[in-house]
Amino acid sequence: MGCAGSREEGDGSAKTIRKPKPWKHPQPITKIQLMQLRDEFWDTAPHYGGRKEIWDALRAAAEADVTLAQAIVDSAGVIIQSADLTVCYDERGAKYELPKYVLSEPTNLIRDG
Repeated sequence: MGCAGSREEGDGSAKTIRKPKPWKHPQPITKIQLMQLRDEFWDTAPHYGGRKEIWDALRAAAEADVTLAQAIVDSAGVIIQSADLTVCYDERGAKYELPKYVLSEPTNLIRDG
């Protein structure tokens, strides 16, 4: 593991963001239920520690396309441990863990209609 400043050295340690691998929710879930889960997570996430502005940047990145997400985390100074954004750190070393359900849809999502 590199230290927080290692990504400026150009040694390729900065990870490129990618969407999480396909995953399955324990039971089939609707889009509305998925959105509720996401809202609950983002509402409570700052209470687990870390800085609110980093949580806000991670939420913006999670809801953006991959290219924009990369720009968001880079400008916020987020250190990406897992390329799918499930584990990140800020410059102070605070850890931010994101569940897959805020980053992508499950394979067993119930499509309305």
